[in-house]
Amino acid sequence: MKAVIAIDSFKGSLTSVEAGDAIKCGIHRVFPDAEVLVRPLADGGEGTVEALVEGLGGSLRDVEVTGPAGKKVTATYGIVKDERLAVMEMSQAAGITLVSGDERNPLHTTTYGVGEMIVDAIKNGCLNFIIGIGGSATNDGGIGMLQALGFGMLDEYGKNVPYGAKGAELLARISDENVIPELSECTFNIACDVTNPLCGTLGCSAVYGPQKGATAEMVEVMDGWLENYAKITEGKFSHADQNAAGAGAAGGLGFAFPAYLNGKLRPGIELILEKTGLEEYIKDADIVITGEGRLDFQTAMGKAPIGVAKLAKKYQKPVLAFAGSVTKDADECNKQGIDAFFPILRRICTLDEAMDKESAKQNMSDAAEQAFRMLKIKI
Repeated sequence: MKAVIAIDSFKGSLTSVEAGDAIKCGIHRVFPDAEVLVRPLADGGEGTVEALVEGLGGSLRDVEVTGPAGKKVTATYGIVKDERLAVMEMSQAAGITLVSGDERNPLHTTTYGVGEMIVDAIKNGCLNFIIGIGGSATNDGGIGMLQALGFGMLDEYGKNVPYGAKGAELLARISDENVIPELSECTFNIACDVTNPLCGTLGCSAVYGPQKGATAEMVEVMDGWLENYAKITEGKFSHADQNAAGAGAAGGLGFAFPAYLNGKLRPGIELILEKTGLEEYIKDADIVITGEGRLDFQTAMGKAPIGVAKLAKKYQKPVLAFAGSVTKDADECNKQGIDAFFPILRRICTLDEAMDKESAKQNMSDAAEQAFRMLKIKI
């Protein structure tokens, strides 16, 4: 028997590969000679860096960058040297969890640190980038990131505009004379799972601004400022499109990457499945195993386990899923290609006990063992 495991991380407990290895242990208790392959899985959000770095044999790197509130923070990203690949989450440098209280103000929060991460990766030999852009604290259209990369985002006096959405208000001209030269050789694949345009009632200011600290008045003025920024950008780069699906992601980073860096916005799970080559492993598998920390209705809406299930069903493979918890509406997952799913908790316990790494590994192995014992029964 050949089993392929691609399971998402259990946030705060097990990484993707740790969860997969625990399942592998349980399978081997039942089928000692089974070929069991563990592949990393993520959807472009939290856990993507760890999953790809661990699965592709890379390493993690810490770098001090400018945080969203202008203070220095330590950002972690991954490097896969053989592929000259950097794997990043923009939230490491500009995430909403990095600001609190009065700091949560999109008029001033910046993506400058995201650009500094990219510069550091280029200095370390990377030319290919996978960047997840969820969880931002910013609404600056990516202006801060572009400044860190050498773009002149200039006001009417020829000075670089300030951090935050207010920079878009003062923007009068764009210069690319001092852009770091290696950028022309770089490729940017951006994991993006929202379809908002940059501006308007469905734009980043209106939809995501309030959760970043924006008042109704701020939303209105920021939307106008980003419209000004988009028009200036479109005058400089004819392919720029403020109305493209995803342009409003991460406070406008979804606009900046394609417009300035020829980046491609991709659904997170699609990008990760392609990068890990999971389809090639599934083709000749006998069974596919996936899952995540909690299986629920949102899982069925297209999260990582459903991406795996749909790929498996392309080759008519049976799919099992394991989860830390399962909600009543998780049966929607059955309609999306998961043939059967199993919660791994085996007794009533506290959340801390459930999330303890060693306990979670044991529960995962035990649950997998019992599920695969069913495969030995001949009725």
